[in-house]
Amino acid sequence: MPSLRRIAGVTSLIAALAIGGCASDGGGLVSPKMATIKARGKLVCGVDGKLPGFSSVGPDGRYRGLDVDVCRATAAALLGDADKVDYRNLDVTDRFAALASGEVDLLSRNTTFTLSRDAAGGNGLSFAPTVFYDGQGVMVPPGSRVRTLKDLAGQSICVPSGSTSELNLANRMREQGIAYTPLKFQTLDQTYAAYLSNRCAAVSTDRSQLAAKRISFPNPDGHTLLPAVLSKEPLTPATVNADPVWADAVRWVVYALIQAEEAGITQANVEAKLAEAQANPAQADLRRLLGVEGSFGQQLGLQPDFVVRILRAGGHYGEIFERNLGLASPLKLDRGLNRQWKDGGLLYAPPF
Repeated sequence: MPSLRRIAGVTSLIAALAIGGCASDGGGLVSPKMATIKARGKLVCGVDGKLPGFSSVGPDGRYRGLDVDVCRATAAALLGDADKVDYRNLDVTDRFAALASGEVDLLSRNTTFTLSRDAAGGNGLSFAPTVFYDGQGVMVPPGSRVRTLKDLAGQSICVPSGSTSELNLANRMREQGIAYTPLKFQTLDQTYAAYLSNRCAAVSTDRSQLAAKRISFPNPDGHTLLPAVLSKEPLTPATVNADPVWADAVRWVVYALIQAEEAGITQANVEAKLAEAQANPAQADLRRLLGVEGSFGQQLGLQPDFVVRILRAGGHYGEIFERNLGLASPLKLDRGLNRQWKDGGLLYAPPF
């Protein structure tokens, strides 16, 4: 019997095709997913929902975080309104099924870009540019004498099941010849509950996630992140690879956030920059980026001013990082590898 999610996904695809599937204003591009989103009037975005700094609900009931701002930027680009987003909280076990079935249009949920997830013979996802370069870490509770991975020999480590964290931990411990007992849990809530109940000597997952969760613990400063970095974890939004027009649109929404920071176009000055571009034909790069000339928006099935819409909604990548994860936020994370390429980081947008 087909699952309800699969039936829902097929139904949404048929509905999109029935209304023509045209995702652009005369550009000839066909995207069933973009047509569905436009007909619905909202983007459905899969997020974690319980991870401060990336996606969590504030006291006012609004979602906030870096992953949330990617959803908002995408809605602004496609629908002209960053608030036209429905959020779906997904855990590590149901996130890919929700995307494949069409339950969500976009997965913006601290998900690692890997070969098996990207490949057609694996999960068959289409990944956008990475929005947070991370690495897996290990955290120990207050009073622990553990300082290195070798100190965990013979002990138990809590880890979410079915995640890259489970495999990375096993690989690193095997490489170093350290025997340990993995305590695997289906959800992150269960993983952290077990850790806080002292069922394990440590917990292991993405370092950013450990830092985010730690701020909600009793005595947060007592929990220590070990210096060891167990893996590369490029956290990246994803769509299904069956709709390349939609995947391209999401990809270049993220690139727009990165390029706008490099060009110095902020939420505060975007109107002035737009006026400058309109008044000065010599400003070729600025005019193309902001949609004053050229057809970049049309080539993506978006409006010419899609970059302006994105920046009005929430600013460029650097602004998004600082308010959600940076030194002025509760997480107080250094940008590290998430700096622009000119500043020694890995953020680099191809030419517009």
